[in-house]
Amino acid sequence: MTRSITAGRLDAAAWAPFGWLPVPDTDPADGTGRLAFEWADPHVNVISHGPEEPTRSPASGALVCDRMYRHDTHTQVLLALDGPSVIAVAPAAITFAAPVDLESVRAFLLHPLDALVLHRGTWHWGPFPLGDQPVHLFNVQGLRYREDNASVDLSVPGLGGVEVVVPLRCRRPEAW
Repeated sequence: MTRSITAGRLDAAAWAPFGWLPVPDTDPADGTGRLAFEWADPHVNVISHGPEEPTRSPASGALVCDRMYRHDTHTQVLLALDGPSVIAVAPAAITFAAPVDLESVRAFLLHPLDALVLHRGTWHWGPFPLGDQPVHLFNVQGLRYREDNASVDLSVPGLGGVEVVVPLRCRRPEAW
């Protein structure tokens, strides 16, 4: 059993269960979201994900979200430097103990310069590029993230995994 989801547009309301989107400094909402680093180890770097990393469905060619990760000690900030790309997320409270938990997984398209913050514990996969070049991401997270990098295998019997379907029109920058 595999669940297919269509990646949607990134906007503040849809993203709210998973984190928040940074706003201009002139926006009254600026500063309402706060970063948290339980181990006092905020770290900035540039990371990338290549097109060869995600599994693709043999039947549909869709990207398969077969594993999700989370960080319980810190928030994470991502800024897509190039793109397009896709990220899948699920709320921190989800345990992935039953197939019904897969219904909480959402996917979002990221365009170059889209920025987002993941709440502590938010499950995430990607961002992965939609094209044949890696996506580069400005990344702020805990320096010791490897010690706080829980994961769950969504392809285990009983869960079945998630296919992230990206509409063809969304893969072309001219359609943005």
